[in-house]
Amino acid sequence: MTLRVMVVDDHPMWREGVARDLTDNGFDVVATADSVAAAGTRAATVLPDVVLMDMNLPDGTGAQATAAVLAVHPGARVLILSASDERDDVLDAIKAGATGYLVKSAQQSELIAAVTATGDGQPVFTPGLAGLVLGEYRRMSASPRADAPVLTSRETEVLRHVAKGLSSRQIATRLEISPRTVENHVGSALRKLQLGNRVELARYAIEHGLDAD
Repeated sequence: MTLRVMVVDDHPMWREGVARDLTDNGFDVVATADSVAAAGTRAATVLPDVVLMDMNLPDGTGAQATAAVLAVHPGARVLILSASDERDDVLDAIKAGATGYLVKSAQQSELIAAVTATGDGQPVFTPGLAGLVLGEYRRMSASPRADAPVLTSRETEVLRHVAKGLSSRQIATRLEISPRTVENHVGSALRKLQLGNRVELARYAIEHGLDAD
């Protein structure tokens, strides 16, 4: 299926340029928006698969717009594309529900790959920012609860790679197992943890420090 994408940015030339690049690369750009209010309203109408979100908007932040979009369309996946790589901006966006974070200096090929990965439910970060997010969640994570579900050593190992944004094929290569086996471990972990998808699984892994080597 063709991914349906909405682009949110308050700079018309940048917004339309990104929308054009996405269209040229086979995505269906179903809407654009230039503010927090417009992002929420249009997301409710067009129900995009992926929202490409700027962090600086005239009536608020990208984190606020992310929350507004997810409030009306929980199934959307938000990928931040911002000029800012400030720690607080990155963490605010992720806490609001964004799946990943790229800086605007990314190459077009990186952006296209990131939108595709986001549509597949994979967390995507500009190199360097993933470590920041993982480190912050490790500091914030509480001690494991006594009633926490017990994962096997292999499930835990797979989760560590999921938290780093690796695909099933990449994980399979690193662990020298088949992609189907990776998916079986992912599915088992989802059932045990009562989570709905791979994005929630990655967040669980990050919050519980399961990404640590």
